[in-house]
Amino acid sequence: MKTYPHILNSSRAPRKDCYVFVKYGGSNLRFEWSRKRGWYKYGTREELFDASSPIYGEAIQIFEDYYADALPAVFGTREYRDIRSFTVFCEYFGSKSFAGTHVLGDAKELILFDVYSPDTGFIGPKAFMSDFGHLRIAEWLDLRKMGPELIHDVRTGRLGYGSSYFIRTAVQEGVVCKGASGNNPWMCKIKTDAYRDTLKAYKPDSWNSLWE
Repeated sequence: MKTYPHILNSSRAPRKDCYVFVKYGGSNLRFEWSRKRGWYKYGTREELFDASSPIYGEAIQIFEDYYADALPAVFGTREYRDIRSFTVFCEYFGSKSFAGTHVLGDAKELILFDVYSPDTGFIGPKAFMSDFGHLRIAEWLDLRKMGPELIHDVRTGRLGYGSSYFIRTAVQEGVVCKGASGNNPWMCKIKTDAYRDTLKAYKPDSWNSLWE
């Protein structure tokens, strides 16, 4: 099962045009589909899970409600019908989620943010928005050039990155930037000063390992 790659921090990202998306503060979950088996495997970054998981089991039902039928409908279109399998990546979070921890009983959201296949790699941001934009996907904010101005705008909150989805985390984590051309784009994350300050207070001894 494809594992989501660790992405660059802003200091190492190419100074090129990029699509800027909302970064949701939760857990990165993956769902695997094949033409023969349908949806048959679910995982976090590190391990597989099923509906019995006390932390992540609820995500399967949310996924079935919003994506289980809608995604295969896209996979059946001309652009994708010859591809045998896909792994899709979603962010799982509630209003009280923070730094990868979740509160049981807190209502959760699941937002699709990437689609991968062994044949094409990660689908580029332009195709992702055009082909999957009718679904609940990561919200696109802007097309910008990566550099000090964009980083400053995200850090200080000058770039409007609040989510329009019903469930929102208390502290906005930041954004994910994706290279503007082709599949397998370069990716980087930029986090807000507010998130950093909250993280320092929450985990004063290990906050830096959870930063960019």
